Amino acid sequence: MPEAHNGDIALHYDTFGSPDNPTVQLVMGFTAQMIAWRDEFCQLIADAGFHVVRHDNRDCGLSTKTEGPLPDTMAFIVAGQTGAPMPAAPYSLSEMAADAIAVLDAIGVDKAHIVGASMGGMIVQTMAIEHPDRVASLTSIMSTTGNPTVGQATPEAMVALLSPPPEGREAIIEQGVATGRVLAGPLFDADAHRAFSERSYDRMFHPAGAAFQMAAIISSGDRTEKLAALDVPTLVIHGRADQLITLSGGEATAEVIPGARLVVHDDMGHDLPPVLWPDIVAEISAIAL
Repeated sequence: MPEAHNGDIALHYDTFGSPDNPTVQLVMGFTAQMIAWRDEFCQLIADAGFHVVRHDNRDCGLSTKTEGPLPDTMAFIVAGQTGAPMPAAPYSLSEMAADAIAVLDAIGVDKAHIVGASMGGMIVQTMAIEHPDRVASLTSIMSTTGNPTVGQATPEAMVALLSPPPEGREAIIEQGVATGRVLAGPLFDADAHRAFSERSYDRMFHPAGAAFQMAAIISSGDRTEKLAALDVPTLVIHGRADQLITLSGGEATAEVIPGARLVVHDDMGHDLPPVLWPDIVAEISAIAL
């Protein structure tokens, strides 16, 4: 399978559709492999007239894993919430944005319509800030600005997100289903989520990546001021039922980026439920065409 390289970081990626079409780049979120952009969803975008590329972020899936001791996740969380000195992070969202740019370089694309979910939304926001010449449009899904006063998770969602994994494949898969039940909202499908959890585990299970990615998110800070200076067509999609990054995160993102359009789906949680795929693809297509 193809790989892009950002220095020593190897980034596994794949594509859908004709490279002659405009490119939509999909960037996934915290600890989620690129296959969380389901194959059928990617094909829907390709069928709408786009060339689609998705990749595994570093410390996830088949891309490079960071070596060395794990960051102290709680120390980063406390610093982010209290203003205490921020520990040094192994890398930031800026490096993850540069990884995504390296993927575009690898496929020979100068400018793409970039779409990010959750942490991926933070990454594509950073791409638009730091690499504006590579961005044709920006879509930020179930994400936030980095301002700690907006988009705060519910206590139940934080417990589900940060619970350590149990021992054994079946227990880990069941934990994934239980986490999905908390985060996904009223459109949660337990059987589909179990099948996806099985696929994800068998492709690559790398729980250590969570500490590195969380350190990158928190240490990168608030993007609000820089987002306010963007000049790019922008779409913000959020779910009213999102408990991990609550709706105020999406509202703040749309409010600060000039001209951004906010679309709220009432039954959407922190998930991309198949019933909403046609609407989401239509929304992405409208901003990109």
